[in-house]
This record gives sequence, structure tokens and C-alpha cells, in this order.
Amino acid sequence: MKKNYIRNMKKVALHWKVIIALILGLIYAYFAVTLNSETLPTVKFTKDFISPFGKIFINILKTIAVPLVLFSIISGIVSLKDIKKLGRIGTKTLLLYITTTMFAVSLGLVLVNVWKPGKQVAQDTRLEKRIEYELWRNENNIKKLDNIDELNNPKNTALVETVSKKNEETTIDDNVQQKISEAKKSKDAGPLFPLVDAIPENIFEALLKNKMLQIISFAIFFGVVMVQLPEKTSKPMADFIESASTIFIRMVEIVMLAMPYFVFALMAGTMVEMAGNDIEKLVDLLGFLLHYGGVVVLGLILMAFVIYPTLIKLFTKKMTIPKFLKGINQAQLTAFSTSSSAATLPVTMECVHENLEVPESTSSFVLPIGATVNMDGTSLYQAVAVVAMAQLHAIDLTVAQQLTIVFTATLASVGAAAVPSAGLVLMVLVLESVGLNPAWIAIIMPIDRILDMCRTVVNVTGDATVAVIVSEWEE
Repeated sequence: MKKNYIRNMKKVALHWKVIIALILGLIYAYFAVTLNSETLPTVKFTKDFISPFGKIFINILKTIAVPLVLFSIISGIVSLKDIKKLGRIGTKTLLLYITTTMFAVSLGLVLVNVWKPGKQVAQDTRLEKRIEYELWRNENNIKKLDNIDELNNPKNTALVETVSKKNEETTIDDNVQQKISEAKKSKDAGPLFPLVDAIPENIFEALLKNKMLQIISFAIFFGVVMVQLPEKTSKPMADFIESASTIFIRMVEIVMLAMPYFVFALMAGTMVEMAGNDIEKLVDLLGFLLHYGGVVVLGLILMAFVIYPTLIKLFTKKMTIPKFLKGINQAQLTAFSTSSSAATLPVTMECVHENLEVPESTSSFVLPIGATVNMDGTSLYQAVAVVAMAQLHAIDLTVAQQLTIVFTATLASVGAAAVPSAGLVLMVLVLESVGLNPAWIAIIMPIDRILDMCRTVVNVTGDATVAVIVSEWEE
């Protein structure tokens, strides 16, 4: 009986094992938080002995991702053997990434303006939030966006005084302050900072610190120079790079065998950490956060399972929608569990090359760039969050301000790090672009981790979509 069970489990597809692991992780987290007590410290046990394995999983994938990106891009460029073809692929890739990102932001704005999640809360709460905003605006000499009659109502004088006193006593969470500081550094660095930051001072430092954009720029430069050298000179290095790339891909395949166990640990640890010692925090997704999260998830579902498959249908002839969705499901599940495009990159490359039959010369060039500059899910979520929080504070953004969000979110996504919750840092820039309080990111933090898992799925799916389209265009 036991042998039959083991044999049947071996026949179960990996993605089903991962889904089972995700569900078991959620169930375990619920009981761990519910049963936690001084005599049965299940929360502490989870944090000490289960959660670390989830972090180990992410670290392993990141360790593989960095050298894999370096060797894969160089190998892909060398295999092209044509600088003009490289230029064509690069141009098509960037144009597709920018187009899909702008579309994602626009879709997010349409959904949030139709659903209006910020207006689903009590009017008194919105009035209090608006007063908080006005006090912050006056303190920071921010130009007034508009006004509402309620603020001038004498009946609300006591409320204004109460909110003012509360603001004086409130301190900004260190995590929020850190993200605001990180965003301001990028903002104050100048318009060409992303271009400067893309060129490494020291490639070894870039490798150590996982600076993906710098690694990609170095790899492209290295590969272009190799193509221009005589084959006799470049062949030893080309053979080494090809061999190294194969080794790292094999490492990914080995890690995937243990993926369900790691995913269980990652999901259980994440949920328990979010809940702490209070089960109510797990289910406290009602009100504004519930509506806001609903808009984001709806937008992400439309992008991943409607928009991208439609693009596949319109711009490719050989690829079918069922084959595309089935071919990338393993990468999507990895993205959902890790919340990191960079950590998922090795799996994405494996799925796109093996399942979707995209040549390595294309996938090894398009996907690493996508993991760095293509953040459709992140951009959509930023647009929804900014408008939803403005609605919560009784602020109606104009069409011009919402267009500003489109361009700011699109440009900001290019510089987004492919790591968990990087979107929160960029959110600060988008909020400030329309004169809103950057500290508002604290409002959406409670469910950001869950939404981050969902939007990473969209980022990865977008990368795969562009790789498939570019591959067929180049045939």
C-alpha cells in the first residue's frame, strides 16, 4: 500500500505538488496561530524551524539566478553571431515591455475608478483622513489639490483638533521611513541616474550585491565584444560560458525536485509572520483593504489570463493559449511563492525554453532584461493603490494627475528591483508625483505581501509573453 502511494505521488505533476504545498502551508499557518500558547508555542516553532527553509529556498534561487543571467545573456548574444539581429531583438523587446507596462497601468486606473475602493468606507472615516492630509499638506507646504465643504464646517473644529493632536503623537514606522528614504535617494539623484546606475564600477561588486541591471549591461557589452573577435580567439571562452550556463540550468532542475517542501515552509512562515500572535490579523482584510485588494487582484487576473493570452493569440501563429498557460504554470507558482522575479528567473527560463520551445538565443536575452525592467503587475498595483488611497482621503485626482501616474509608474518600473516588495519603494515616488503623502504606504502594508505574490506572477507571465512573441517575430 505504502509503495503504491509513493509511486502515485511520483506520478503527480510538479505544479500540483506545489499547489498542494501552498494549501497545506496556509492550513498549517491557521492552526499554528490558533493553537499558539505559552505551553504550545507553535508560532515561535514555525519562525525558528520552518520559516528558515523558505528563506533558504529564495537564497538558493537567487544564488543560481545571478551567474545564470550573466552566462545566459553572453551565451545568447554569442549564439546570435549578428550584432544587427541583437539590435532588432533588443528594440522589439523594450518596446513590447514598455507598451504592456503602460497598458497595465491604464487598466489599473480604469478598474480603480469604476470600483472606487476608497469610497467604500464610512464618510466620517474619509473626513478624518482628509483632515490628516490637509494638516500634512500645510506642514509641508504642498500645493492644495482641491477642497471639500466639510473641512470648513464649524462642527468639525473638534475633529480637526483631535486629528492634529493624534498626528503630533504618531511616529512613522521605521520600515515606512526606510522606504521613503530609499525612494528620495533615487528621486534626488537626477533624471539620468538610472542610466548611470546601470553601468557597474566593479562587476564583482555588482555580482556580490545582486545588482541585476549592472550585470545585464556588463553581459551585453561582454557578449558584443566576443562576437566581434575571431572565432579562434573567442571559442575557448564561448565553450566555458556554454558549459557554465548548462551547469546552472541543471542546478535549477535539481532544486525544483524539492520545491514543494520549500514552498510549504515559505508559505507557512510568511502567513504566521503576518499574523503574529493574533488570528484576527489573518482575516482582517475587510473594509478598505478588502476592496483595494480586490481591485488589484482583478486587474492582475485580467493581465495574466486574458491580456497576455490575447497577445499570444494576436501576434503568434504557432503558440496556442492552452500550451502557453500550461507551459509557464511552474514559473507562475514559483513567482507566487517567492514574490521575486529574480529568484523565479531560472525557472522562467527553463519553462520558456523547454515547454514553450523558445530558442535559448532569444530567451536568454529577453527574460533577464524582463526580470529587471518589465514590472507590469507592480505598475498596475501602484496605479490602483495611489488612486484608492486618494479616494480614502476624500481627494479626487484629475485626469492630468492620473496621466502623471501612468508615466511615473511606467518609468519607475524600469528601475524596480526584482525583489519582494520593491514596489513599495517606487510607490513613494508615484505618490509624491501627484502631491500625496508618501507615508500612506503604511496603510496598504498589511496585505502587501499577499498582493506582492500575485503581482510577481503577472511580471513573470509578461516576461514569458514577450519572449514568445519576439521569438516568433525573429523566425
